[in-house]
Amino acid sequence: MNSRPPAPDKRIGVFGGAFDPPHKAHVALAEAAIAQFGLDTLYVVPTGIAWHKSQALSAPEHRLDMARLAFEAIPHVQVDEREVQRPGPTFTIDTLLALQAENPGAQIHLFIGADQFAAFRQWHRWQDILDIAIICIAGRAQSMPVEPQFEAYESRSSRFTLLNLPLMPVSATQIRQLAASGAATAGEITRLVPEAVARYISLHQLYRSH
Repeated sequence: MNSRPPAPDKRIGVFGGAFDPPHKAHVALAEAAIAQFGLDTLYVVPTGIAWHKSQALSAPEHRLDMARLAFEAIPHVQVDEREVQRPGPTFTIDTLLALQAENPGAQIHLFIGADQFAAFRQWHRWQDILDIAIICIAGRAQSMPVEPQFEAYESRSSRFTLLNLPLMPVSATQIRQLAASGAATAGEITRLVPEAVARYISLHQLYRSH
């Protein structure tokens, strides 16, 4: 008798963030997530009202448009608008519950950075998130190894895994500062973001007032 649990009907991933702007490390994460976890769909979810961020975000329509441009060439990616349309603060648990209801039987993977993992116990209903999703953690260039931190979750440590991703020291903050300085050439921005996103930033003069 085969005692292994049945395979999930499908595998879906959730990759949330401000995407203000989306950059090449975001694109690399999406490609790696789909390849390593055999995802049928990766939902890229720009955040709405981010309860944990002190600075104001760019308008939702700009972040949605840039996300569509950044990820349009990657098969299996779907840019999801639900969080920017949701009134009030954005919580990951609400998005996961909605996707679970829409995809019964699916295995859900939530992709986060090492910095987000370090603060995971501060997330709204983090225990419930572990019931729904496998947490897949991607490191950053300045990050310490995260595997030892799994043990802090004791019996739930199996709900965490690593996303193998080349270290790419690029951040949205760095890009916004370049654009705000007015000194950044198109080539400098394009080095960090997809070319279509660089054109969009220039066309709409985003981040000039930061």
